Amino acid sequence: MGPARAPAVAGQFYPADPDTLARLVDSLLDAVPTGPDEPLAAAYVVPHAGYRYSGPTAAHVYGRLRAHADEVRRVILIGPAHYARLMGCAVPSTSQWMTPLGPVTIDTDGCAELARAGLATVDDRPHEPEHSLEVQLPFLQRSLRPDVIISPIVVGPATVDDVANTIAAAASGGSSRDGTVVLCSTDLSHYLDDVSARQLDELTVRSVLGLAPEEIGVKHACGVYALRGLVGWAECRRLSPTLLHQSTSADTTGDPSRVVGYAALAIG
Repeated sequence: MGPARAPAVAGQFYPADPDTLARLVDSLLDAVPTGPDEPLAAAYVVPHAGYRYSGPTAAHVYGRLRAHADEVRRVILIGPAHYARLMGCAVPSTSQWMTPLGPVTIDTDGCAELARAGLATVDDRPHEPEHSLEVQLPFLQRSLRPDVIISPIVVGPATVDDVANTIAAAASGGSSRDGTVVLCSTDLSHYLDDVSARQLDELTVRSVLGLAPEEIGVKHACGVYALRGLVGWAECRRLSPTLLHQSTSADTTGDPSRVVGYAALAIG
């Protein structure tokens, strides 16, 4: 096991000051109405941009997790590698990841098992600078119990079946009923005008809702390989996706000229 991973984007994607960060996350969570009878889903899709842009959409996932905090024991966290060349899936060697709110425990046994099965490589290099998984951690820390363990998986080009098999093995037969939840971190369209972005994002969301991974194009989502794999895994398990919230960065910045799209979905 390597040393703890230090935060790479604190002070950029989210506040570096612990008190400011906690207040911001709590305010985003408190703004999301969640019904007390809504069941915990097996998986969720959540965006990963800076909190000022995608935080209100991400909170629709984490507000639901917070409502079921006593039920969640383990989170499979899967998303793209933006900064390192990677084929397939990679897990870290580190036993802890740090945020301004403190340490998060990594499921090192689960990560090692994926590597032994040939479903992922152990490689910290794509994880060290990556924001797609890191930005989820403060939300998890404010939503769930402190003893929750995380299995971080970054994904490069890979087939739907390969990623779906990795998710299935990481969950090890678990489900939301026994405390395992899968989170897929991805943003949708990038740098289109707002009208075009919403049109393209509508097609992407429709593909997820229709359990059609082959219809999700490489320009539809930055986490396309992780997202396709999640949808393939959901299709095999006969799960049903539901759209929780959809937006673009224009909703928070007011600038519709060049936006990024976001969606929060539950799959259960």
